[in-house]
Order: sequence, then C-alpha cells, then structure tokens
Amino acid sequence: MTSSTKSAVADRTLPPWLLCLLLLTFVIGTDDFVIAGVLREIGTDLDVSAAAAGQLITVFSVTYAVAAPVMAVLTARLPRRAVMITGMLLFALMNVGAALAPNYPVLMIFRVLAAITASMMTPAAFSTAAALAPPAKIGRFMGTVATGLTGALVIGVPVGTWLGGAFGWRSTMVYVVCLALVVAAGLAIFMPKMDAAAPLTLGQRLSPLRRTPVVAGLIAMVVAAASGLMAFVYIGPIAASLSKAGPTALGALIAALGIAGIAGAMLGGRGADRFGPEKTLMIALSGQVLATILLAGAGWLWDGRVSIVVVGLLFACWGVTGWALNSPSQMRLMKVAGDSATEAIALNTSAMYVGIAIAGLVGGTALTAGGATGVLTASAGLGVLGIAIFALSFRTGGTPRTADVSTASLVEETA
Repeated sequence: MTSSTKSAVADRTLPPWLLCLLLLTFVIGTDDFVIAGVLREIGTDLDVSAAAAGQLITVFSVTYAVAAPVMAVLTARLPRRAVMITGMLLFALMNVGAALAPNYPVLMIFRVLAAITASMMTPAAFSTAAALAPPAKIGRFMGTVATGLTGALVIGVPVGTWLGGAFGWRSTMVYVVCLALVVAAGLAIFMPKMDAAAPLTLGQRLSPLRRTPVVAGLIAMVVAAASGLMAFVYIGPIAASLSKAGPTALGALIAALGIAGIAGAMLGGRGADRFGPEKTLMIALSGQVLATILLAGAGWLWDGRVSIVVVGLLFACWGVTGWALNSPSQMRLMKVAGDSATEAIALNTSAMYVGIAIAGLVGGTALTAGGATGVLTASAGLGVLGIAIFALSFRTGGTPRTADVSTASLVEETA
C-alpha cells in the first residue's frame, strides 16, 4: 500500500474517541425516547394511567431544556473529558435508581435527575467534537455525533422496547445502564485529555444572549424544530389518514425515517464543511418544508388514497433534510458565540426541546381542528416562518472577535 493510499484510508477512518461521542448521544437518545415504548408496562406495574406514565417523557424533555444552559455554565471550567466520563457514570446510576424505583414518584425523580445529567453531556460532546476536529471537518465530526440521536430511534429504542415487552420495563432501564457503562469505559480509554475552558466570568459566558445573531438563531431553531418534529410526533395519524397505513406499514415508515435521518445528519455536517453552515442550513430547512408542503397537498387532494410508497418517499426526504439541520445550526452558533461555544450549543439544544414541546401543543390543536392534513399545514407554515427568521439572523452578521471555532477553548494537553 502506497503512502498516499494509507493517507486516504486514514482520512476516511473515524478516530475512536469520535465513535465514543457518537455512542454517548446514542445512549442519551435511547434513554429519552425508549420510555414511549414501555408506557403500558410502566403503567401496569406501578398502577398509574398511560397518561400519567407519558408525563415521564414530558418531564424529561422539559428538565433537559431548562437544565442544559445551566449545566453548561456550571461545568464550563471543568475538563470536557472528566465532565463526560463522570456524567455517563452518574447517568448509569440514575437509571439504576429508575430500574429499582418502587413507585411512580420515585421513578419520576430519577428521570428528572437523568435528564439533568444528560443535559450536561450532550453540549460537551458536540463542542469537543468541534474542538478536536481538523478545521476542514468540523461539520462532519459534529454530524457524526448527531447520528447517535437518530441511531437511537432506529436501533436503541426498538431493542429497549422489545426487552420491556419480553422481560418488563425495568430490564429496559438495565439495558440503558449497560450501554452507559460501555460508553464511560470507552471515553476513559480513548478520549484525549483536554484542558479546561478559558477562565471567563459568568457574564462573559452568558454574553451570547446579548448578541442579536445568537438570539435570532435560537428563536429560529425553536420555530424550525416545532415545524419539523410536529410531523414526526403525529406520524401515526398522518400515515393512517393519507394512505390508511396499519401498524406494520407504520413501523416500516418509522424505520425508513430513522435511516434517512442518519443519512441527513451526516450530509448536514459534510455540507456545512463544504458550503458553510448558513447555506447548508437554508437548503436543509427549505427541503424539509417542501417535503411537508407536498405531504399536506397530497392530503388535501387525495386524503386516504395516497400510496404508502409515496408517503414513505416524502417522509424520507423530510428525514434527510430535517436531521441535516443539527450540525449547521450548531456550527453557526459556535461561530458567532466565540469562547462561549459550549453554552451556545446548550442553548441550541434547549431551543430544540422547546420546539418539540410546541410541536406537541400546536400539532394537537391542528389535529383536532383540521385532522392530519391540518397538522402538516401548520408544520409547513411554521417552517416558512423559520426560514424567514434564520435569513434575518444571517443578515445581522455577528462574527465575534474571539478565537476561531476550530481552535476553540478546548485543546489537547501535551504529554
């Protein structure tokens, strides 16, 4: 093998530490979403209604959204490696508590604690990937980390749901514990030692909130996330309304959507490296909105008579473009936030979770008023609004007078 061939192979090989970060988001995504698959088992075992069990999901999401920026500030001066390893061990411990919970209130407490711990690790994972990536591959490395979240939907959640059905919901929590311990061990072995962030004051770390491009970008992300996730939250009623899809077809549709999401996360990162985060973000969001408009149009014109294949193709396009938003949106915020990159990513993550909450609320209202097609119409409308706000945020400029994101405040220690 020639030296140039070896260089090309090495260039395509992901470093082990990056795979560990991918698995970190995979575990957190699995823990977040898998509860939906074992609600019946939890309700039966703990003698609560399905609606009450469902609040475990809501509380986790709301806690995560509120805690992410707070934990980013509190842990800002700690080494990222230590934050993630310790966080993953605590995350495993919280899920041990959940598996042993004797009643619903205790389970809820451990879900809140798990959400707080998770909110500490995800922003650290993305900022670490950006800090250690070669300058030309920042988006690609961040996109790789983002695939863990979509991979959780395709692999992590189905496995956890099956375990819950076969051996009880507590086995699902044990499954998450085992995954978390594996990730903690991987981080301890492969993650480079890194210095703590620059010694900034609290005011300096919260300074992104005083920058118009950052605030406008966060508002745009709330709207865009509400638009995109609305179609996913109500994918069951939408598929049933458009094509009369049954459980089997719906399962295949969700699996295809997850695979499309993994591809989208990777493409979004590569696009951000090649074309810049702003252009990639606008292309991705426009593609998602176009797919939603086509789904809505099909519903208005041929409700109940749309081929499941057509619905699947449109949702696949929606999945690719929708999940491509993650990396460019975070790269854009990191570019305008300067040394407060981790805090900006945490705020962006919170914005996404707020968008998810809005998606459920607005989507539910639209479903009651206009059926599944009403949900798609509301989603498309919010998507158009998101495009407009993002465009406005880009016009404000805002490149900071701080270190470039590729060098960042997190650097590898010398031996």
